[in-house]
Amino acid sequence: MPAISDAVWSAQGTTPDAIEAALRELLKERHAENGGYVPARVLNMVAFVDREWSGEIANRLRGVGRYHASRTIVLSYDPKRERVDAHASLAAAGDPEAGQLALLRETVVVEIGERHLDDLITIVDPLVVSDMPTLLWSPHGHPQEVDALLGLAQAVLLDSIDEPESRAAIEHAEALTHSAYVVDLAWLRSMPWRERIAGTFDPPTMRPELDKLSALTVRHHPDSTVAGMLLVGWLASRLGWHGSPLLAHEGALEGRAHAHRQDVAIRLEPDPTQEVRGLQGFTLRTASGLQLSLDRAPGGLRAQRTEPDGEQHEWTILGASRGEAGVLGEGIRQALLRDPTYAPALRAAKAMLP
Repeated sequence: MPAISDAVWSAQGTTPDAIEAALRELLKERHAENGGYVPARVLNMVAFVDREWSGEIANRLRGVGRYHASRTIVLSYDPKRERVDAHASLAAAGDPEAGQLALLRETVVVEIGERHLDDLITIVDPLVVSDMPTLLWSPHGHPQEVDALLGLAQAVLLDSIDEPESRAAIEHAEALTHSAYVVDLAWLRSMPWRERIAGTFDPPTMRPELDKLSALTVRHHPDSTVAGMLLVGWLASRLGWHGSPLLAHEGALEGRAHAHRQDVAIRLEPDPTQEVRGLQGFTLRTASGLQLSLDRAPGGLRAQRTEPDGEQHEWTILGASRGEAGVLGEGIRQALLRDPTYAPALRAAKAMLP
């Protein structure tokens, strides 16, 4: 059954305390009408968005399904706005029958202007549910506002691909890791690629090939160099490679990482034919002659493997992509988890910045 709106409230020229009081009243009314309605209490999400793009962000959040935050606070920013307006809604998946429960998820949209930026903490603090982790997301940049709200957040959601320059993206993400747990959508998009690499070398008979890796080529969207850097950084951090800055060569980035037994040739090359941002594919080679390639293809990922004796295999990995809604939903879920591999991959990628 699709989500239905159970209760709504709105006010013009309001205050954070009034908004918080309205939310409590809405919850009381819902529970009084049906004791099966209970508020979800897992995660706060604070999103600072430009008002002109707030509809797009709302559509993205509606698509995350069961990974929707328990309470979402949207700060809709219009520099010219003078007063604080707000509206709130409580939604559940249906009316609970006797003996059943239905979770209420709360969404609060607070419309603010430039004159309110110095009071962001004062505005948001009364609205977050205490004793519940808070995820901060600012999809349109606004680093100063993110810094102002960091004191309320335990996790920060970002998308490194949104940065126009890979150095700025990696340095910004790395700096944030010192203040909060960082969930990077660019990193989550690479999960299917990382899983396939790990799965290839998981059998005990394949483990020795990890020490023989001699070349890695990563293909990516022209605007997604940072996605390639993160994949290289992941392998470097997991395998103990020592990277050095990559150099531009014929439109690509090239260099070497120092492994335990030999150097590994690294190449990041943009693919101008790729329509979606992120990775297009990669090729791994080992000193023994093994080669593994994985590329986007209709229906999934196209895999090609050449054995040391020259025997070749090809197959399609179906349904590898979760789509952007799935990636955002996973990003919200990851705010409650901890991925110990991202920060080391980020640091390794930083060492190889051109």
